[in-house]
Amino acid sequence: LLGEEVAQYDGAYKISRGLWKKYGDKRVIDTPISEMGFTGIAVGAAMVWLRPVCEFMTFNFSMQAIDQVINSAAKTCYMSAGSIAVPIVFRGPNGASAGVAAQHSQCFAAWYGHCPGLKVVSPWSSEDAKGLLKASIRDDNPVVMLENELLYGVPFEMSEQAQSKDFVVPIGKAKIERQGTHVTLVSHSRPVGHCLEAAVVLAKEGVECEVINLRTIRPMDIETVEASVVKTNHLVTVEGGWPQFGVGAEICARIMEGSAFNYLDAPAVRVTGADVPMPYAKILEDNCIPQVKDIIFAVKKTLNI
Repeated sequence: LLGEEVAQYDGAYKISRGLWKKYGDKRVIDTPISEMGFTGIAVGAAMVWLRPVCEFMTFNFSMQAIDQVINSAAKTCYMSAGSIAVPIVFRGPNGASAGVAAQHSQCFAAWYGHCPGLKVVSPWSSEDAKGLLKASIRDDNPVVMLENELLYGVPFEMSEQAQSKDFVVPIGKAKIERQGTHVTLVSHSRPVGHCLEAAVVLAKEGVECEVINLRTIRPMDIETVEASVVKTNHLVTVEGGWPQFGVGAEICARIMEGSAFNYLDAPAVRVTGADVPMPYAKILEDNCIPQVKDIIFAVKKTLNI
């Protein structure tokens, strides 16, 4: 594990607490503030079959190292005709936090999901985070794990199965968090919680929402979304990222290109972050991020109620 403050400080968000004391300087490495440098070191280590976990203090800082992530990690297996694998995990907080303005609040799901050669996962619950991290480290391909800073302190119930040592969430498989019959809500990361809150409110008005937690952005489990749309005949996507070329745009395109399109009774609707750099002022920030009320409005618009 390498990155800024991951060792002696136990991680900027205490994610690596205790690991340095347990494993020492050679396995848990504090790096200088030089993303391109330590990401390059990690990619090189992966090429000789170590399994580095490279932490970005926020994925906004991965912009400093995107050449290493895309050109060095994602493309190498293909360009070497399969002879060089790059088993590496790039992880850290992604998307909007609170009160940190434009340079610390961007969602990179669409950016990294765009690139062949990468796998991209985006956990919501504790179960997702544990299972996807284990799956990512075991995978022989580069994996980008987009966590969420505002979820780090949120407790989730975990089943006995999820607490077992062998628990792994398969990459590329979405999870239906709530069954419903009237409309499909598809989301990832923190907005999954907003979708579930909206579903509770809408249920009181007789609208049953099916909530799908994507968990993986690439490869995307479009089959689960299609099966749900066939059942509900309506689709709303929800994400914290920008609208243009976003995750929701991709889901809508894939549904339109497939057989599930014939089952839609209304156009699919996207709920996204505002198409602006994130403002610093709290009231503006709140209006830039999808809220429960925005999801409820989109569902009612889709169902024409």
